[in-house]
Amino acid sequence: MKFLCDVHIPIKLSKKIVQLGFEPGHVNNILAKWHTEDKGIIGYADQKNFILISKDQDFRNSFLLNRKPKKLIKINLGNVSNEKLLEIFEKHVSDFSKINDENTSFMIEVSSDNFLIVTK
Repeated sequence: MKFLCDVHIPIKLSKKIVQLGFEPGHVNNILAKWHTEDKGIIGYADQKNFILISKDQDFRNSFLLNRKPKKLIKINLGNVSNEKLLEIFEKHVSDFSKINDENTSFMIEVSSDNFLIVTK
């Protein structure tokens, strides 16, 4: 499973993804780095089969309207610490893996106590 962290997702999550045995990517290391437009991020994620992790509402809207990106984890945690984000991600990564294995297109909205899944 491959994850692409959007610009406002901490680099620490990329490192945690490696520790968990998955392939990470971060927008700050691809294309035009933090200047990459949403359209470019979506195209990159879809082309390389990444699950995009973002706090950005625009990606949620794009998924609901156009099913792009194909795979999205939308973080709805507000101003949470990096440690709490890493803890929540690690707690749910096996769920994310199962959803990824069973669906070609999905959005998972993650809050502090649960998550919502939208599939095609």
